[in-house]
Amino acid sequence: MLSIIDAHQDNGAEWYEEGTGDGRSMHLALVTYGKCVYWVNQEKLILEKGDLLLIPGTVPYYGKSIPTMLHTKYVVNFRLLSPGAALSMLRSKEEVKRRLGCYELVQERLKAVLHQWEERPAYFELMAQALLTEALVLLSRELDRGEIAEGKHRRVDSMKQYIATHYRGRVTKEELGDAIQTTPNYAATLFRSVTGQTISEYVHNQRMKTALYMLTESELTVSEIADYLGYNDVSYFHRIFKRSTGKSPSELR
Repeated sequence: MLSIIDAHQDNGAEWYEEGTGDGRSMHLALVTYGKCVYWVNQEKLILEKGDLLLIPGTVPYYGKSIPTMLHTKYVVNFRLLSPGAALSMLRSKEEVKRRLGCYELVQERLKAVLHQWEERPAYFELMAQALLTEALVLLSRELDRGEIAEGKHRRVDSMKQYIATHYRGRVTKEELGDAIQTTPNYAATLFRSVTGQTISEYVHNQRMKTALYMLTESELTVSEIADYLGYNDVSYFHRIFKRSTGKSPSELR
């Protein structure tokens, strides 16, 4: 069990964090843009987009904004309510710094934690704790599998770049295999093992991010947005959208 102390987003402007050692407290940071610098146990750590840092409360640290390094990141400070944490990463006596393969999945959970913490709807603390726990499970699963080779990260990044350009259409494992010059089955297996998502799940998530933006920032109809994103069946678009966001397109608009 855990209890959230605070959740916020830093944008690099007048940012300062410090921890001096508080038993069961933990500091979790996920960089979503740019670079930032922490000093942990007097060691300088540079974090870039996609990097996660988890610092146990017994480890002294501080971080501050640097004019030449802009960044944004999600930060959650929380406390363990029992000494015997079920997740291996929470039992670490040292900081954990990792470039994540499942970055998008963890980012979504932490963004939702921040939303709950800022909006404070009914039972927001329980919901935020559940979302944070889910993020920690995803992180622990990846950490338990061991370090992801840099070459695998590069190949997956290439596939993500291809998807970013073609996500409005049908993206196949054959196309991604060609993009990284390997077999279709290996491309699909590699993508899922690193990101924690199938190719189809990742493509749908990219479409939903665009749908959210278009629903709030454009005057296009739901049918027009669905068609733009490659959904010929509007009812299918509705189902995917609600499964992804918890709301229907009309509710959001």
